[in-house]
Amino acid sequence: MAAHNFDLAFVMLFFFGGAAMSVGAVVINLLMAGSHKTPTKARHYESGEVIKPSAWVRYNARYYLFALLFVLFDVDAAFTIPWAVAFRKMCALGQVALASIDMIVFLAIIAAALGYAWKKGVTQWV
Repeated sequence: MAAHNFDLAFVMLFFFGGAAMSVGAVVINLLMAGSHKTPTKARHYESGEVIKPSAWVRYNARYYLFALLFVLFDVDAAFTIPWAVAFRKMCALGQVALASIDMIVFLAIIAAALGYAWKKGVTQWV
């Protein structure tokens, strides 16, 4: 029982220590930052691109395709990590073939999607 209380105390110390550092960073920022507007602060940041008054801007369709590819591989990672954890338990139960076939089918679908995107030229920027 003493180890459980120690773990709880460690978690609470970690939580409150992080909260105190976050609050301290905000307070220091408020004390050190100037609140008056200057022409320098009103200039464009880094890119120098003029800010458009409307948010309705047409983007190139390639950006959306890259975003879809990112989501594809993000889902791949989100599915592969829990599968790897469960694979050990399935090996202990003698279900190696079932776990392997499941992942092979999933990776084949992902590879087919990447191959299709590659064939259509989605991955080429120019």
